[in-house]
Amino acid sequence: MVFGNIYNVENRENAKHIFANWDETIIWSCLQGVMGHIYADDRENPSSAMAILGDFCFYAGCPSRELAAFKPEWCHQDFVIAVPRNQEWAEVIEKYYGDRAKKVTRYAMKKEKHIFDKDALNRVVARLSPEYTLHPVDEGIFHDCKKADWSKDFVSQFPDWETYQRVGLGVVIKRDGCIVSGASSYSAYAGGIEIEIDTKQEYRRKGLALISGAKLILQCLDRGLYPSWDAQNMWSVSLAEKLGYHFHYEYDAYEIFWY
Repeated sequence: MVFGNIYNVENRENAKHIFANWDETIIWSCLQGVMGHIYADDRENPSSAMAILGDFCFYAGCPSRELAAFKPEWCHQDFVIAVPRNQEWAEVIEKYYGDRAKKVTRYAMKKEKHIFDKDALNRVVARLSPEYTLHPVDEGIFHDCKKADWSKDFVSQFPDWETYQRVGLGVVIKRDGCIVSGASSYSAYAGGIEIEIDTKQEYRRKGLALISGAKLILQCLDRGLYPSWDAQNMWSVSLAEKLGYHFHYEYDAYEIFWY
C-alpha cells in the first residue's frame, strides 16, 4: 500500500539493510513481522525507512523530511517517541517539528544473554511481603491491565488476548485483589521480549518493580527468551542493574506531539 510517496513495506527483508547493526528489539519486531510496521520511500529498494511500533518510531537510511512528517492512517495516537539513527535525522526531526519535538536522553542496556543469576533473582522474588501476591498475566489480568492508564502499556500493543498469549509474557503483583505493580512484554520478537515495568503511584518505592522484574526475567529464561531492557531514565537504569543488566550507552530521542 502507498501513502503519497511513502510505502508500507510488506516484504520486510527489503528494508533490513536500512537498519543493519541497530540492536533495538522494536526494530527487530517490525522487520520480522511479529509486530509493528515498516514504511519507506520505496517498496522494493528503499533508501530511507521508519519502523513504528506502539509509542516508538525509529528512523534510518537517507534522512527524509517526508518520512519524518508521515503518520500512518491507522495511527490514532497523538504522541510518539522518535529515535533518529544519526545527527542528520535528528536535524530533520527538529526542523520539521520545532517546538513539538522535545529532545530527551534514553539509556540502552547491553543485550547479554548469559549474565542473569537465577539464584539471585529467586532471592529477590522471595522478598515479596505476604500482603502481596504474584500472578502470571492470564486472560482476566490482560483485560484488567487495560482499565488503568498506569498499567495499560503492559498489554496495549497486543490487539487481543490470543495474540498476547501466543507471543507475550508478563506478571503482576496484586494487593487485596487489585493490580499494584507488574512487568510485561511491551513488545515481542522472535527470541525475546522488550520489558515494560511499572508500579501504581501509591505503591512505589516498596521494591515491587524489582520483584516483578525479577519474576519476569526468570519466566523468560525458563522459556529461552531474552528479556530486553531499554531505560527511560536513570531510575530505570539503576533498577535494571540490580537485576543483572549492564549499562551500554546514552542516546537521543524526541518526544513528539503530532497535534
